[in-house]
Amino acid sequence: MDRRLFLTAAVGLGAVAALPAIAGGHGRLGKFKGASNHVTTGTAELTKDSVQLLSDFTFDGAPDPKVALGKDGYDKNTLMGPLKKNTGASTYKLPAGINPDDYNEVWIWCERFNVPLGVAKLG
Repeated sequence: MDRRLFLTAAVGLGAVAALPAIAGGHGRLGKFKGASNHVTTGTAELTKDSVQLLSDFTFDGAPDPKVALGKDGYDKNTLMGPLKKNTGASTYKLPAGINPDDYNEVWIWCERFNVPLGVAKLG
């Protein structure tokens, strides 16, 4: 194999190998938009048993950020706990009895001040 063909193949395989990290676990995806003057970006994925914030997730910080779901608005009954980190991938288990098909949003919510910090509308 000549060097050019080898490099082309290597780059192609690298792109394929990176897909799971970008695409996540085959759930519904949404892109975050910040709220309440906060910068929240990146991708959320809702699967049958968890919410995953993918490696491109970033949040500018706030007191008491939590991860939750919503259906055209935040639902406090879906709180999954504190945001684990402000950048990068993390996973949050859905509370018992929550059907992910009933929701179309992933929220970053400030429980202390009862305000949204970011929302990802799911496709």
